[in-house]
Amino acid sequence: MNETDPSVEFHPPFLCAEPDRQRFPFVFNAPHAGSVYPASFLSGSHLDAVALRRSEDAFVDRLFAPVVRLGAPLISARFPRAYLDVNREPYELDPRMFDGKLPPYANTRSMRVAGGLGTIPRIVADGHDIYRGRLPVAEALRRIELLYKPYHRLLRTRLARTVELFGQVVLIDCHSMPSTSLNREDLVRADVVLGDRYGTSCAGLLTDLVDAALRERGYAVVRNKPYAGGFITEHYGAPALGRHSLQIEINRALYMDERTLQPGAGFGRLTEDLTDCFADVMMEVGGGLEPTRIAAE
Repeated sequence: MNETDPSVEFHPPFLCAEPDRQRFPFVFNAPHAGSVYPASFLSGSHLDAVALRRSEDAFVDRLFAPVVRLGAPLISARFPRAYLDVNREPYELDPRMFDGKLPPYANTRSMRVAGGLGTIPRIVADGHDIYRGRLPVAEALRRIELLYKPYHRLLRTRLARTVELFGQVVLIDCHSMPSTSLNREDLVRADVVLGDRYGTSCAGLLTDLVDAALRERGYAVVRNKPYAGGFITEHYGAPALGRHSLQIEINRALYMDERTLQPGAGFGRLTEDLTDCFADVMMEVGGGLEPTRIAAE
């Protein structure tokens, strides 16, 4: 495995698009939209770039890009989820993947590790193994130190700055889901899944507002099944402290060809609808999520 500094390989590894002035207590985050695949990573994989991209939330950063002109920042990763997943605990690591001993604080027994989708994933979304052989433990720790920790440091800083400006913050964690994950009878028509950790990561009012705004535009919305929100939603959501976190999963069939991984005919309309939806939600929320404050805006 090439030991090039991964923070250099991605030039830069993540971005934060800032509005001229932040107008709302919202921060948008696209942690799985990264599409830069270093040659060193590709050469160590069984899979080609197209197969690796099956785990990618392709184009989600572009779908949500207009929120910046509305007055909210958008953070997005450029490194791919198959390389490093920042929507996990920092050390959810599978010991079967590595040569050498993992640190004692590594979480080697989580359900996500067992499924092959830890901080350094073992498989892509369709279940194929990523790597030709084992990775050095030092390689995993390097990615965590130089990519994972700086990403979360940026996210924490941006959330804290928003709290300073508005007294609270709403994190919208932006993802996409393969249409094949919705084959179960009760989910066939789901265009969007909203995950609020079953009501624990944000005020119910926020979920209600986003749900209603999407339904008004003709989208079928499901809550928490099969995606209730990952590490980011859970870790940064503390509604009692004025820190609200909501995950949004968008059915990829709405905006892209899932076979060719290219934007589809619905891309423009979905982008406009998401922009209008969150413009309405942010105006409704105004400076905070307390019902009395909203009514006064």
